[in-house]
Amino acid sequence: MRFFSDNAAPVHPAVLAAMAEADVLDTAYDGDRWSGMLDARLSALFETEVETLWVPTGTAANCLALAALCPPHGAVLCHHDAHIQNDECGAPEFYTHGAKLLLAGGEGAKLTPETLRALLGTIRKDVHQVQPHAISITNATEYGLVYRPDEVAAIGALAAEQGLALHMDGARFANALVHAGCSPADMTWRAGVTALSMGFVKNGGMGAEALVFFKRGLVEASRYRRKRAGLLFSKGRYLAAQILALLEEDRWLANARNANEGAALIAAAAGDRLVHTVEANEVFLRVSAEEAAALRAKGFDFYDWGPGEARLVVSWNQRAEDIRPLAEAIAALG
Repeated sequence: MRFFSDNAAPVHPAVLAAMAEADVLDTAYDGDRWSGMLDARLSALFETEVETLWVPTGTAANCLALAALCPPHGAVLCHHDAHIQNDECGAPEFYTHGAKLLLAGGEGAKLTPETLRALLGTIRKDVHQVQPHAISITNATEYGLVYRPDEVAAIGALAAEQGLALHMDGARFANALVHAGCSPADMTWRAGVTALSMGFVKNGGMGAEALVFFKRGLVEASRYRRKRAGLLFSKGRYLAAQILALLEEDRWLANARNANEGAALIAAAAGDRLVHTVEANEVFLRVSAEEAAALRAKGFDFYDWGPGEARLVVSWNQRAEDIRPLAEAIAALG
């Protein structure tokens, strides 16, 4: 009955089992055998050599990535609805020591080369204006839309042309991959992505995300930034174990697929109430205050998303039988 956020979902049993298995004496910080496996495991997944850090939150992953890609005097281009702009309490500016976020528009919180070029065209090449150093996109976006590999590649090509790095906020990266039906490599480095914040907490993890660098040399300074920010856990093996457990047997993709399919059930019942096409595990609906109250009176929990709109998020563990009552209630609104 709860569709407020996938952040509130339970932890996958395999994650709990992996953490219990890691509950032995080992080296502190990230010198343990679980942390030592991450680079190789993720390099195999992405079909290229990557450098990886575990971090406890998505905000940490995003901010450490941007700090690696943009100096304090620089700027990051992002959508005006991006999580780094609206939902991280100024953390990107804090961790980058003052880098500016420059905001562009786009339907469904998606950037395009055209919107980015228009923003870049407003910036003079002189010392009086902050200069761009990176672009950040979110996949799936804050409105649940998915950048296909060709769309990422178009932005990646623009970034390369302009000498900019490209960061992907992948809090729901697995959901985007499942929808797009492509490989992790095609969605990221082959399309020009420099760094990925790879989400696991929304997808069955307890408290672990992966910061993945596709360009060598970025991880070393990030280790110091992670420590300086108070994000270096002394028992980091418990974070690494979570990530490895979800990657094993492609659990992370199975979890995302289940969540996406649940959102599709709701979308099918919602009809013309949909604000955006449902491509991942988020559903945005047009509902009046009275209709929202009627749904809540039946026990359904969700987030109000501005006047006349609601957001519903399906979690990795919710089954079709858990979701059908909500779908039926929405259809009954007329």
